[in-house]
Amino acid sequence: MSSEPIAEPDERGLVIYVGQDVAGHWLVQDNCRKLEGRFVSRSAALSFAHAERDIYHARLELSALPMVPLIPFGPVAAEGHMPLRAA
Repeated sequence: MSSEPIAEPDERGLVIYVGQDVAGHWLVQDNCRKLEGRFVSRSAALSFAHAERDIYHARLELSALPMVPLIPFGPVAAEGHMPLRAA
């Protein structure tokens, strides 16, 4: 018999948060840091969050504090940009 403790599952399960960042963008993120979406309106963010909640059987929570984007939304640096070419 192993003496290792059995890891308890997270009681909260998957949680999907909807809120705004400090710039006012609407974000949807999960508590596992595997999901993120950026939206132009609260209703668009909530619509996406409700669909994801149903798929993953997650809880949905509105964030009272500003959220921090997982993916930066700034412009791509010049060295990382590929020029477009016409065919």
